[in-house]
Amino acid sequence: METSGLSLEKIGKVVGVVSENPLLNRELSWIEFNSRVLDEALDPTQPLLERLKFLSIFSTNLDEFFMVRISGLQEQLEGSPMMLSPDGLTPATQLRQISERLRPLLEVQMRCLLKQVLPGLEKYGVRIIPYGKLNEGQREELRHFFNERVFPVLTPLSVDPSHPFPHISNNSMNLGTLVEPEIPEEGEETRFARVKLPPNVPRLIPVNDEGYCFVLLEEVITAHIDTLFPGMRILECQPFRITRDADIEIEEDEAADLLKTVEQQVRQRRFGFGVRLEVAAGMSPDMVKQLRSSLVLEEQDVFTIDGPLNISDLDVLYKLDLPELKDQPFNSTTPPVLRSGETIFDAIRHQDILLHHPYESFAPVVEFLRQAARDPNVLAIKQTLYRVGKDSPIVEALIEAAEMGKQVAVLVELKARFDEENNIHWARRLEKAGVHVVYGLIGLKTHAKVALVVRQEKSTLRRYVHLGTGNYNPVTARVYTDIGFFTADPDFGADATELFNYLTGYSKQLRYRKLLVAPVNLRKTITELIRREIAHQQAGQPSGIMAKFNNLTDTGIIDEMYAASREGVPIDLIVRSICCLRPGLPDKSETIKVGSIVGRFLEHSRVYRFINGGNEEIYLGSADLMNRNLDRRVEVLFPIEDERIKERIVREVLERAVTDTMKMRWLQMDGTYQRPRNAEEKPYNFQEHLLEPALTN
Repeated sequence: METSGLSLEKIGKVVGVVSENPLLNRELSWIEFNSRVLDEALDPTQPLLERLKFLSIFSTNLDEFFMVRISGLQEQLEGSPMMLSPDGLTPATQLRQISERLRPLLEVQMRCLLKQVLPGLEKYGVRIIPYGKLNEGQREELRHFFNERVFPVLTPLSVDPSHPFPHISNNSMNLGTLVEPEIPEEGEETRFARVKLPPNVPRLIPVNDEGYCFVLLEEVITAHIDTLFPGMRILECQPFRITRDADIEIEEDEAADLLKTVEQQVRQRRFGFGVRLEVAAGMSPDMVKQLRSSLVLEEQDVFTIDGPLNISDLDVLYKLDLPELKDQPFNSTTPPVLRSGETIFDAIRHQDILLHHPYESFAPVVEFLRQAARDPNVLAIKQTLYRVGKDSPIVEALIEAAEMGKQVAVLVELKARFDEENNIHWARRLEKAGVHVVYGLIGLKTHAKVALVVRQEKSTLRRYVHLGTGNYNPVTARVYTDIGFFTADPDFGADATELFNYLTGYSKQLRYRKLLVAPVNLRKTITELIRREIAHQQAGQPSGIMAKFNNLTDTGIIDEMYAASREGVPIDLIVRSICCLRPGLPDKSETIKVGSIVGRFLEHSRVYRFINGGNEEIYLGSADLMNRNLDRRVEVLFPIEDERIKERIVREVLERAVTDTMKMRWLQMDGTYQRPRNAEEKPYNFQEHLLEPALTN
């Protein structure tokens, strides 16, 4: 998709090089994913506010990438400069190639914002007006706003022999200011001062005008910056932003109180070393040099932005009441079996139930726990929580259950990156209500999505289980594609019970009836399932692998797939984000195809299908094919055995996805992605197709 004469596909072809190494670089693969996010913003058929949303997501993704992945590479560069990535690159080479790939994308992003999205929004009365173009009446309104709402909370911090360079907090917006005395004394030099934009003041300040008109907060402050420095002459005032290392490392075996340790680490996150400096295009070389020197950054760590910094702040415009500039709203459907008037336990007892979010509502999952909390026959509830959101009806139901006298045990994963503070809050709330809260196993994150309800039914105890591919979060369930599964199968119930014993006690459970559990048996079983397809292929029986997940980086699993491909096993993968496997390599991966879909919803479900000589097996769950998921996390994959549900998953989640011609991109040998060849002939968007029954008029 072109924008101002520059296309992402052209950029990709410039940097795409077929290496002799059979693996693609993880970091460059992630940047290719984020470029597909940007591609959505460049699509002129998208509603304007949706395009702005994707520009914002692109920036938010980059912030996390720098805070975690770039910071890790910089630590390697400092401590182990010759350490090679699996594809054979040193940290320095990776940082250089990342910079070369990323900078053109940032140019495309800004051109899209300034040349397409903002001009398009102006036609609907939505404007971000440069301060210099305001009339005197508007300036007077903003002068009053500045004096009443902004000036009292600003704190200029100067740098001189008695004032060291101030700490610049992570991802904060700042103004760098150079000042000198109006009447300079002999030997007195210009001074640098930093002014932080107050986070409790909106970045977009409404202008008293017709329509939706705003001015940037930094421009309002800059226009009145002299009030902060009486008796001084302002030589320069320019915005900048610093991104810091924010990856938390915890020595759990040395942490007496994991909750307090995580709290302390979260506080320290804002003090991590600098990894990226973003500066306005108008900033002088001298100020850039001073900032870079003070923050101990290299030239390649500086990104000059010719437009507003931190585009993510502009996504507040998405909240404007302009439905014609957004995607058509929808109401998720509920399967008929859950609308019959029975209790949810009656419905699950009669049959296994699949929910495909967001096309089908997440409400039954919340109702499952609410009914469990209020049902006098329910004795116990056990659940894992990874990312639950700020206002969680799931947690409220668990608290209610504890207050109703049920036994409630919850595993709260405190180490869920960037959700630590939220999870600490919920852990304390749950503990206060009498819930048994545990924080998992030393050295492992608990990423599995499992809820278990134990119910007294006449003379027996029956166990009801919910298993999923996504988090127990009703908000993300509206924007992520995920699958939830209800069952009362006794084997699932027994496995879930033993899994929770493993998580909360000292169980050394090594065998499960149906569940695949990392790090216990998941890697071993996935390897065996791939090798079984090789055996079927060699025996002339139907074979093949079709899977959908988020990331593929584990070299052991990639090697197994290469071995299967060499034997002729057809492998079709839908990998949303990072893929280190190179498809189409002669004598190595010729039978492997890899596609990726970025669309209205974030593709998040994990599905693994093995043809198995015609006796297909399908697994769903929380695990991607990454070393961390297979060896350093508690993950769960679960089999689907109901033929009706298996057929639905294959048709709805896998086969329709690979026929998508509008949002699908196919991975090439060189690491770039291309649109389907028949994209213009047969336009088909599988997300929109699945959404049709839920669209509102």
